[in-house]
Amino acid sequence: MNRLIETIPSAAMDALCRYHWPGNIRELQNVIERAVIISTGPVLSVDVADLKFSEAHRVVGKTTSSKPPINGALHDVLEQSEREQILKALEQCNWIVAGQRGAAAHLGMKRSTLQQRIRKLGIVRRSG
Repeated sequence: MNRLIETIPSAAMDALCRYHWPGNIRELQNVIERAVIISTGPVLSVDVADLKFSEAHRVVGKTTSSKPPINGALHDVLEQSEREQILKALEQCNWIVAGQRGAAAHLGMKRSTLQQRIRKLGIVRRSG
């Protein structure tokens, strides 16, 4: 498809690794192909909502957050994982979002995309 994909978000990779893949390699190939098509930049945008997780595969191991995922729903798990990755990147970059040494570059996404995700997830810098 003549696309350069440089990174896969860890939440998406975790979901892809945990999925049972009942359609084997063909199903995986279709999911990756669709993800490449919908991705607009160098970060693979996997729509994990397309993956049909059974109840047994929804169970996720221990999270580092004090707020556990609600009913183990995949959406909540992915959102919590995304929140943790963004917070980690922001802390590593001293809460600098833009520029070569900013969190957006560290995460492999556009500054505007990271700002949107920060707002959506309600991430705020705590003083102290």
